[in-house]
Amino acid sequence: MIRFYFHPTPNPAKVALFLEEAGLPHEVIPVDTSKGEQHDPSFRAINPNGKVPAIVDTEGPGGKEARVFDSTAILLYLAEKTGKFLGEVSDRPELLSWLFFISSGLGPFSGQAVHFQYAAPEGLDYAVNRYRREAERHYQVLNDHLQDRSYIVGETYTIADMSAWGWVDRASRVMKGAEDPLAAYPNVKRLFETVDARPAVAQARKVGKDHDFKRINDEETKRALFPSNYPRVDKVNP
Repeated sequence: MIRFYFHPTPNPAKVALFLEEAGLPHEVIPVDTSKGEQHDPSFRAINPNGKVPAIVDTEGPGGKEARVFDSTAILLYLAEKTGKFLGEVSDRPELLSWLFFISSGLGPFSGQAVHFQYAAPEGLDYAVNRYRREAERHYQVLNDHLQDRSYIVGETYTIADMSAWGWVDRASRVMKGAEDPLAAYPNVKRLFETVDARPAVAQARKVGKDHDFKRINDEETKRALFPSNYPRVDKVNP
């Protein structure tokens, strides 16, 4: 059984998609990051970094309980555990390269683009421009790679495509103000639409819908999501 710690944001969405694709038995455990539940000691014992997603595999290596945090680590762990969505053995170098391109580039720059366009105080034009342009650059790298390719790696659907889907699903926020946020990236748009049409995506989108996550962006939310912006209160919860 997989205990899946979830909030409806791009990185947990990737893991939700894998679990639905692979048909792995799992229990969804909501973590309301807007309320600061990611900073609770019980969750920090699972992910010391205080981020979602995270999983606990009750039947990990050697039959022992295992924790895994970071969406890319989770995708790799579950793909290796099940032997699914890894592509061919010969695809491994490319798979690792594109997974980490997404996890260290496209994802973080997209996240920062969203933050500075929607959450940061006005007047930070340099930061807004920097992160928006870098997000666009990463989209272009992926778009160029997908020219004449159906999937990111090899000839089949893999965890690299799932990882990209999680963030490209939020392109309208990354490309704030764009009428069609993927118009400039037709190959990325084609990949997204291919993945988004899969039956497992419809199931993944239902994850967490039965939980009332906080939607109000008040002071509590800001302190919970961006604790580094505030003075450190104690040594347990920075």
